[in-house]
Amino acid sequence: MTAYSPGPGLRHIYSGKVRELYQSDDGVLLLVATDRISAFDYVLATPIPDKGKILTRLSAWWFERLADIVPNHLVSASIPAEFAGRALACMPLEMVQVECVARGYLTGTGLDDYHRDGVVAGTRLPPGLTDGSRLPEPIFDPDSKAPRGQHDENLTRGELNRLVGADVAAELERITLAVYQRGASLAAERGIIVADTKIELGLDPAGMLRLADEVLTPDSSRYWPADTYVEGVVQPSFDKQFVRNWLTGPESGWDRHGDTPPPALPADIITATRDRYIEAYERISGLQFSDWVGA
Repeated sequence: MTAYSPGPGLRHIYSGKVRELYQSDDGVLLLVATDRISAFDYVLATPIPDKGKILTRLSAWWFERLADIVPNHLVSASIPAEFAGRALACMPLEMVQVECVARGYLTGTGLDDYHRDGVVAGTRLPPGLTDGSRLPEPIFDPDSKAPRGQHDENLTRGELNRLVGADVAAELERITLAVYQRGASLAAERGIIVADTKIELGLDPAGMLRLADEVLTPDSSRYWPADTYVEGVVQPSFDKQFVRNWLTGPESGWDRHGDTPPPALPADIITATRDRYIEAYERISGLQFSDWVGA
């Protein structure tokens, strides 16, 4: 874990799996992306160099391109030198305790749900789908936001309505699907399939929902290269699914369902993961990572 020592006027208020949150004397929040990487509800012992900068820059790029769909939490404020390149200045929000997932392809836990009863997030899907199948329509699949170290749980529509109210639930669905469809369309022009994505939203003091945290990054989305896409197989990816695949493969020797934490990542997996994150950033944004890596 990277150690940060905030300067005068900043206080540390929260540590997440990947991010550290600070607040300035004037109330502005600094959302700092570390190089930590998480998988299966564990924070891995091995960081991915420059990952925090990649997530920060890509999120900022996407926030600009989604502003007509949903406002976001960014504000104009200077970033302290010790956080340069990996921090976003944000307004405080009352976070909605829901992880808003949009699925455009069948994979991950959505595939598990389909295999069990043919239904994903309350939507019955046609028979014969397999890993990587494109869904007839994108599906909104909300999860409860569990405390760190615990597993998120799927929410039915009734549970979501009771948790946040029917009107807010409808807005969460509308925004999530619109963000996914915009992201998937733009990424497709760059040769990337966005299989699914997760966003988080919060209410500002005026009661308006705003997009928060990160958006459409390799940490919060599954990115697949379109030119190698083949339905029915595990897809190569530009995201942390590459790390998940190694952890659950024979080389790691780790029992995901046991009581021991995951092993440290070997050097070749660290390098390959970093390369994939950089390629995702460059292909989607059209910018070069080397142009700002020293910022």
